[in-house]
Amino acid sequence: MICRVCDSVRLNPVIDLGRQPWCNHFLRKEEIGKEPFYPLRVIHCEDCKTAQLDFTVPKETMFGDHTYLSGVTRSLSQHFESVARESSARFFPNQKDKAVLDIGSNDGTQLKHFQKLGWRVMGVESSRGTAQRAVEQGVPTQNVFFNLSTACALPGPFQLINAAGVFFHLEELHSVTEGIRHVLAHDGVFLVQFLYMQKIVENGAFDQIYHEHLLYYNLQTLEKLLQRHGLSCFDAYLAPIHGGSMMAFAQHRGGPHASTGREKAIWAEEERKGCNERDWYLGFSRRIEQMKKENVASLNDRKSHGKRIYGMGAPVKGNTLLNFFQIGPQTIDCLVEKNELRRELYSPGMHIPVRMEDEITGWPDVYYVLAWNFKHEILKNHADLLAGGVEFLFPVDPDRAVP
Repeated sequence: MICRVCDSVRLNPVIDLGRQPWCNHFLRKEEIGKEPFYPLRVIHCEDCKTAQLDFTVPKETMFGDHTYLSGVTRSLSQHFESVARESSARFFPNQKDKAVLDIGSNDGTQLKHFQKLGWRVMGVESSRGTAQRAVEQGVPTQNVFFNLSTACALPGPFQLINAAGVFFHLEELHSVTEGIRHVLAHDGVFLVQFLYMQKIVENGAFDQIYHEHLLYYNLQTLEKLLQRHGLSCFDAYLAPIHGGSMMAFAQHRGGPHASTGREKAIWAEEERKGCNERDWYLGFSRRIEQMKKENVASLNDRKSHGKRIYGMGAPVKGNTLLNFFQIGPQTIDCLVEKNELRRELYSPGMHIPVRMEDEITGWPDVYYVLAWNFKHEILKNHADLLAGGVEFLFPVDPDRAVP
């Protein structure tokens, strides 16, 4: 294998989570036990320092259709609204005719916020059912995989291109990045929203490693990719969404937007902590093993005392955790979800049944919160359960991150 970013062959293994199913393929009853398993390993490039998976499940398998909906979670929609308002006010306050392209636009939640602010919008979404949902809600969406070829057919240029939670998914990484350069207006802004690897490690959030996430960027490693395609970051900051997401603003190299200096400060902090080095990841691997021992012991203790345990949420990342910890229906009775697309399905690998929140008539003694990245929203929404004595366990807790 060669490095996905720089083509180096100097790659070393750092994290091994075993063989796992594609974790976004929730199963129908007749599919249980028939799902394929794939290696889930992270390797580290000695040259560009990018962490990445060494095995690729084909994009057609993972993204041709899936059950994730960005509009289900209120705090995520609020984050997207903030992104739209910031982008409009900061970069194009007086421009009347402005267009935004959202790559991996899902159900159109992000673009609906831009529509309200008067932008012309275009979504590109590979998942058939999800793209159709967006179109039905009045969000123009093309159901294709974005790459240079499809970019050339879009009605660009675009003043703003947004990629939220998608830039680490890319099998056609260089074709996609070149496509972005091709359709980005000369004074345009490319906003990359990505899970920040430094925070993943500090949070102990190894569950954010799964087959859809082929790459794990810090800001320095993202910049090396952008530079290869004539783009460059001029600003960045960390947003709290998903436990710590980097908001990186890029433009054509030599473009009109002056550096804020914030991106340089983040680069310096990465250097100080050594979080682009192999040893950083090896330390994380040891911590993951310790988390497994502690979580399994904690759940087994509660189960031995007759406690009834439900999973809170059925997020994709939860399946990495459940499969690596080997936690199944013998421990967790069900996963409680809001997303209707997962009704009457089962988690891949561990085969825990998914139940809709509005179907639950009695409450467990313990909620094991797999959707930990929405901790504060969950605790606020379920204050009555907390008051009634239901225990909420967080396998990953950003409030207790290890710096």
